Amino acid sequence: MKNKILVIDDELSIRLLLENFLSKNYDVICKSDGQEALEWLEGNLPDLIICDLQMPNINGYKFLEKVRQRGYTRHTPVIMLSGVESSKERVKCYRIGAQDFLAKPFNPEELSELILKNLKPIHYAMVW
Repeated sequence: MKNKILVIDDELSIRLLLENFLSKNYDVICKSDGQEALEWLEGNLPDLIICDLQMPNINGYKFLEKVRQRGYTRHTPVIMLSGVESSKERVKCYRIGAQDFLAKPFNPEELSELILKNLKPIHYAMVW
């Protein structure tokens, strides 16, 4: 069974890119904002979440706070994506509970490694 990844981004092009890239190895569910994603999470549990930072309705910060407050998603790995690359943004995401932060435009290979790192911590790297 494939791992399930929830992708949240208000840009259709990013959602389509991620869905196309990730669907070879994962079940991918895409949502266009934090509110839509929170509603989906009421009855579903992904193995990993990839979330944009700047979105309408509920932004990435608020979404991440809400995910960490829920008992059943408290430990779900979250990778934040943002077009704003600053140490301040990155640190804020880490403090709220993000495992990783990736700036847009991102390298798909780096995203793949971050996903593996979060889904299969250290154990996947048997070739060291």
